[in-house]
Amino acid sequence: MIKGYAGRVLDVDLATQTATYQPLDEDTARLYIGGKGYGTRLLYDMTRPGIDPLGPDNPLIFATGPLNGSVAPQSNRFAVVCKSPLTGGIGNAACGGSFAYGLKRAGIDVVIVRNQASAPLRIEIDGADDRVRFLPAGELWGKGTYATQAALDKKKYHAVIGPAGEHQVLYAGIVSNERIAGRTGVGAVMGSKRLKAISVNGPRKLEMDDEDAFKAYTKWVREMFRDHPVLGEKLKRYGTAGIVNTTNARNIIPTHNFKYGHHPEAMQISGEWMEDHELTGVKSSCIHCPVTCGRDVELEGVGRVKGPEYETVALLGTNLEVLDLKRIAEWNYLADDLGMDTISLGAVLSFAMELQERGMLNAGLRFGDVSGVSDMIRDIGHRRALGDHLADGVKRLAERYGGHEFAMHVKGLELSAYDPRGSYAQGVEYATTNRGGCHVQGASMYLESVGPLTINPMNLKLKADIPILQQNLACAINSMVLCIFTTYGMIPKQVHNLDPNSFTYKLVTTLFENSGPLMRTAMQLKGKPMMWFEKWLTYITGTTVSGGHLQEIGGRIFNLERMYNLREGLTAADDTLPPRMLHEPTFKGMTSGHPLPQLLPRYYTLRGWDAQGVPTRRTLERLQVRI
Repeated sequence: MIKGYAGRVLDVDLATQTATYQPLDEDTARLYIGGKGYGTRLLYDMTRPGIDPLGPDNPLIFATGPLNGSVAPQSNRFAVVCKSPLTGGIGNAACGGSFAYGLKRAGIDVVIVRNQASAPLRIEIDGADDRVRFLPAGELWGKGTYATQAALDKKKYHAVIGPAGEHQVLYAGIVSNERIAGRTGVGAVMGSKRLKAISVNGPRKLEMDDEDAFKAYTKWVREMFRDHPVLGEKLKRYGTAGIVNTTNARNIIPTHNFKYGHHPEAMQISGEWMEDHELTGVKSSCIHCPVTCGRDVELEGVGRVKGPEYETVALLGTNLEVLDLKRIAEWNYLADDLGMDTISLGAVLSFAMELQERGMLNAGLRFGDVSGVSDMIRDIGHRRALGDHLADGVKRLAERYGGHEFAMHVKGLELSAYDPRGSYAQGVEYATTNRGGCHVQGASMYLESVGPLTINPMNLKLKADIPILQQNLACAINSMVLCIFTTYGMIPKQVHNLDPNSFTYKLVTTLFENSGPLMRTAMQLKGKPMMWFEKWLTYITGTTVSGGHLQEIGGRIFNLERMYNLREGLTAADDTLPPRMLHEPTFKGMTSGHPLPQLLPRYYTLRGWDAQGVPTRRTLERLQVRI
């Protein structure tokens, strides 16, 4: 077996309450690494087209990668893969916490959960003797994610759902500690199987090809992260909410259901404001992560809890025109405890508010008014009253009540908190990303709008190239399984220190904007590992991995996801943005919205797809994508 892998897949059948260990397929591991790559390959091969995402035929796949179980910073995450009940296409989400660490300690790379239980149950895996126990979970059914985890074995690591998953809210997630695999409704699939929790631990140690080199290099990386302006300073001090003032200044923070990109009081929900007014002084993090981007706040009647992150403060804050950080923290805690994605939740609430504003729905929800929101969140989590409709997401809500032109989703997945009218490459990424409108499947906005060295976000240069570079890289990162923040360190400290008004800065950005041919060539180069995640993978597995290798592997995963979506009926017509994004300007001088129709054909060509967005046979053969 390749080093870095436990070499085993645990195959669980909930209907028969049986479990068997199968060998990990080494060829698949070499081609797809692990995490969502390996999981996507399994999902494609295990399922027939058109299955019901909430039926017994949809497997729920938990997958780790070769870096999980090590002390590499930002490495202890797991991926969840299944058919999405929210989009009908590929579903996946990644999560920090400690569950991935427990799986590797138990000597498990992948867990496949098949079929459905007849009554609520939970699974306990003991890696010391490879025992798998199926236990009744009736006493836990109905409990929140925090109470559920508190009731479980303290010596094990857990992945659980809350009431939102039990009631199959289509954007329910799976929680480990205070982290959540939030997107695409993976928690609803777990709830449909009546599986409340998986708990795991074991005594095994990760085997590496060159452990001494890994340890020495990791020590250097930790020091580099601590000294980095983003990883060691901004994220550590302000958390991800430290980006609020930047997105607000650049007119891309969602406001009033994405009608605007700026709010004059947005500073009151920023990371800086949180530090001055709400922060309890304690930072939280995933296991072995030195970045500690989590921010603890005090919640009345509850105590110290995880503070809201950027996506949450934007989509439950400016997007609802609510600038009360304490109230946002309360809603964030409530959503986490119910076990649902705050990005989709914020988009659903703002859409309901605009429907209310236009007289198309009487939800009792209004922009800038906090009354009724907490109760509605609870109703959504339990599918009560009107909350039952809001639990189905923005796309289905628009099909029921109208408002398609301001329904903020792509492929059924609600947009994350970056307005693409001020970040054209991010718009192309939203439109083409296989799981829908999401920012952590590429994060193109970091290179054009919110990072330290940004090119003009509103011209057409590189706006089809950057999403491909970023999507491929993110596919590889999400298959190792690493945090996407590790890539933020690729821009060195010296660049962060450049004066944006200096000649050097302008020269570098001009060269970057005109680097298309060079970028495309560099993406194919397979030499020595350069970045830390390339070296970690090389030291652990013994196989040399460079940036070109990761681009190829990421492209393979992305194209397999694309073929899965095509098989499930998603087409080029779904590669689009909400009409508001395409037709309504937000910047002075704009006469329309995002120029997606001009950019999409170029993107298809660069991808090696035909005019209908279908990967050509030559592309699939080049990438070794077996269909």
